[in-house]
Amino acid sequence: MSEISWTEDGTERIAHWRSESGAPAPERIEPIDDTVTADQALRRLRQGSALLWRGDYPGARQLLSAIGRRLDRRRAPTHRDIARLFTAHRAQRAERARLLGGLLVELQPGHRVDLRRAPDISAACREAYGDLREPTLVSLSELLGVLSAHQWQQKGVWIPALEAYVHPRHSVFSPVRSEYVDLVAEAPLPAADGAVTAFDLGTGTGVLAAVLARRGVARVLASDINPRAVQCARDNVRRLGLAERIEVIETDLYPPGRADLLVCNPPWLPGAASSRLELGVYDQDSAMLRGFLAGIEGHLNPGGEAWLVISDLAEHLQLRRAEDLPGLIQEAGLEVIGSHSTRARHPRSRDPKDLLHAARSREVTTLWRLRPARR
Repeated sequence: MSEISWTEDGTERIAHWRSESGAPAPERIEPIDDTVTADQALRRLRQGSALLWRGDYPGARQLLSAIGRRLDRRRAPTHRDIARLFTAHRAQRAERARLLGGLLVELQPGHRVDLRRAPDISAACREAYGDLREPTLVSLSELLGVLSAHQWQQKGVWIPALEAYVHPRHSVFSPVRSEYVDLVAEAPLPAADGAVTAFDLGTGTGVLAAVLARRGVARVLASDINPRAVQCARDNVRRLGLAERIEVIETDLYPPGRADLLVCNPPWLPGAASSRLELGVYDQDSAMLRGFLAGIEGHLNPGGEAWLVISDLAEHLQLRRAEDLPGLIQEAGLEVIGSHSTRARHPRSRDPKDLLHAARSREVTTLWRLRPARR
């Protein structure tokens, strides 16, 4: 955390800056209250000021919503080329997030927000931020995301393949789309001499590891590079009663050893993430995809299979050519021994008003069954 300062009521104030999205600390801070209109606030945000809210808590949320409505009135990109349309749309959304992120609130030690009519947010903030021992400035939009994530963690996401809830944590990719989970639940398991073992790489909430264990895989070693995901997966595994069959470790992609089944559901879009929260969506230079394919031969037991679960949305957005994925598989010395596919079922795929509907409506998610090519 970095330290930032500003002047308020003639006195210099100091606080720490905290951003889960990795946004840089603001260079100029202006305290405001409900005497500032949404138009005035948006103008100051565009001029480069961060606005520290000193009114009541509901007023802060109302101002954030009003600024968001004004930003949403902007004309949507109209490129005919889908790749340019996607790039322009993403840039517009990033600019929207940056401006909304300029409305700040101050957290006190103990995760208190000293604003009138503020709710108790201590449990959610402790989950996301850990202990706060100094005054800390955070973006209100991020704080609302923290509160929403905490509600999801408490409520959970129903997974039909498990007939149980999985509880995501803040900054851990939530399994709200069932397509890839269903594919792992339905594909035939590889035959093995004795009990089947599996690796689940980039486990996130641990949902795929749990599905494999429920299907009868005797031992699953699940890995993730994100320490929050590791703890999240461990919590879910314990809650589902699968701790004796699933071990979750923190590592970059492959754990040591070999298994009969290697499973990976990497981020589906190649490209650089603009924040830490986008790491579950974007795989820069397809690094995770390439790493998974490259490591299969060295971690797969003889007669085993590797399952790559990936959407073709990148192809429809012209971020990846149709021949690229087969080329990567061949370059890694692998062959496809089968595949199972399903069309997208999420709401955006059926919404003609969605700017990227032309791509989303054709999206297909596929589980590719791979093994080292026979020489």
